[in-house]
Amino acid sequence: MSNDGAPPLDAAPADAALVERYLEHVRVERRLAARTVTLYGLDLEKLSGLAAAAGIGLLAVQPAHVRRWVAQMHAGGRSGRGIALVLSGWRGFYAWLGREGRVAANPVQDVRAPRQPRPLPKALGVDDAVRLADFHAEGEATDPWLEARDAALVELLYGSGLRVGEVVGLDAVASDAALRAGRGWIDLPAAEVQVQGKGGKRRTVPLGQAALAALAHWLAVRGQCPQAARAQGALFIGRHGTRLTAQSIWQRLRRRSLQAGLATPVHPHMLRHSFASHLLQSSGDLRAVQELLGHASIGTTQVYTRLDFQHLAKAYDAAHPRAHRKKD
Repeated sequence: MSNDGAPPLDAAPADAALVERYLEHVRVERRLAARTVTLYGLDLEKLSGLAAAAGIGLLAVQPAHVRRWVAQMHAGGRSGRGIALVLSGWRGFYAWLGREGRVAANPVQDVRAPRQPRPLPKALGVDDAVRLADFHAEGEATDPWLEARDAALVELLYGSGLRVGEVVGLDAVASDAALRAGRGWIDLPAAEVQVQGKGGKRRTVPLGQAALAALAHWLAVRGQCPQAARAQGALFIGRHGTRLTAQSIWQRLRRRSLQAGLATPVHPHMLRHSFASHLLQSSGDLRAVQELLGHASIGTTQVYTRLDFQHLAKAYDAAHPRAHRKKD
């Protein structure tokens, strides 16, 4: 290294030649798309600049250098995902240099991008969730049969926290066919829903009074569909008598939430998140929420404690006399 911290005079042209050879390799031999080759070139241009600023050539880069550059990118606001993509490009470059016999070890091999914070699930506020559950479409264009079905869907999704796939797989009553097919069912007398969850695991989830009433009403009118006999036991069916699909439920719920005047279109998993968050706010029983949701690991359920804290923080900011400084 020279006294001014610059790399050796012959390093820059040599590094540029190596990068050009590598890009030719991925373009011709690996036949990568032109856009991908361009992105690789930009990542390696950044690498060359960082190495030059550190006073070293590309062949002299060590893991400590790469970790320092990762820290700089992260401090500069680069996302973990963005850094991971850059490292992937660098890692491929040094793997090629290793095959060419130019480096003894890949300095990027064991360097990982900072972990991204797990995004909080989107949940409705209690008022919005109740507003959606209480909504009833009216007017001459309203189909009472569809209204009864969609109201029962909302009450079941919000009242029991089921996954949309679990709702799709529900039958109206228990049967040998449902057991053989691995489907769940509604047990109104017991106020329970028997759920076939992920990995074939069964669980029992209680039904609240609102969900019981909505389901009882839906079952009373379900048979009014001329094609209902084709449903083969499915709890939720369409006008053609076939079992509702997950996509259909997404579409109906989105439409209903907008009709109810909610600012954000609602999807089924948002109601599952709302169920978990509101239950945890009221009970504080994380284990119970885990069991009701059918999570294999308590760690998966713990994300709702962050939602709960977020709710408490907002309440504090809005109401506590010490939350805000007094204005002069």
